[in-house]
Amino acid sequence: MLERLKSIEKRYEELNHLLGEPDVVSSPEMVERLCRERTGVEGVVTKYREYKSYMKGLEEARAMLNEGLDEEMSALVKEEIERLQVSSQDILREIRLALLPKDPNDEKDVIVEIRAGAGGDEAGIFAADLFRMYTRYAQSKGWGVEVMSSSESDIGGFKEIVFEVSGKGAYSRLKYERGVHRVQRIPVTEAGGRIHTSTATVAVLPEAEEVEVDINPSDLRIDVFHSHGAGGQHVNKVATAVRITHLPTGIVATCQDERSQLKNKMKAMKVLRARLMEREQRKMADELVKERRSQVGTGDRSEKIRTYNFPQGRVSDHRIGLTLHNLSSILEGGLDGLIDALTQKEQERQLED
Repeated sequence: MLERLKSIEKRYEELNHLLGEPDVVSSPEMVERLCRERTGVEGVVTKYREYKSYMKGLEEARAMLNEGLDEEMSALVKEEIERLQVSSQDILREIRLALLPKDPNDEKDVIVEIRAGAGGDEAGIFAADLFRMYTRYAQSKGWGVEVMSSSESDIGGFKEIVFEVSGKGAYSRLKYERGVHRVQRIPVTEAGGRIHTSTATVAVLPEAEEVEVDINPSDLRIDVFHSHGAGGQHVNKVATAVRITHLPTGIVATCQDERSQLKNKMKAMKVLRARLMEREQRKMADELVKERRSQVGTGDRSEKIRTYNFPQGRVSDHRIGLTLHNLSSILEGGLDGLIDALTQKEQERQLED
């Protein structure tokens, strides 16, 4: 690892030199590319230089012990050696984390799909609760949220809702939310006061750019229809809802939330691209296939990543064995505690590998 760090530091110095060359300065594209590369390694180089400073201090302190110091001075030097040893190990761990391979999707916007699972009407209400939770979390991060399509249940929840979350690092945080979420509580529809268990599935897809997914227009079937409304004056008299089917794969994306057919088509294409890219990524690596199956599953009560228990006011993430007793705060968007713990666990796994 230290040899790799030397190589990274050398490249960092080369980049600083190149960015001062007249030929480079005259090319905005080259300046942007080199600056991006330098920014990518700058943090690691700073930590490596800090580590070298600690090691130099250790070397000097150990040399002082051989100079016949008095007892008091010797004790002070030993304390300094112990401090430098701890600090050097801490910075080494930070360097290891910084060198872990980055998920290429981490900085992307995401498309989140929430679907009611087992539990009837209560599952739809829970799906709406999850949507509200992610909306609040996104707002706390300064991210934008835009509904792409939705299908409401009879009593106000969602059978399905698809929405976009746009903001720096959205995928890096929300990717841990993929899977089956389970709720245990007394439903508003339950007259007998019994606790019910319901589920909703959450899928998180990194948003795909047009250049990342090549879609042949002849492979698409685009259907236009009247959007479903509440009736009366809310019924759209013009057919604006759009359903796009990708014929080779059978993947379908629908949007009817906008009153403009063009806007609905643009949103549906965005969802379709994300689904097609996610499908390609699954094909490229068998491990991704296993991951998605274990995370999303069928929505059955037995397939769960997290449980929200209302009677006890707790939330348990079953992947890492973490239980927090702040259910109301989490449902208001306070997800950082859970996501930080999941991120740390994933980093530990990568370090072990």
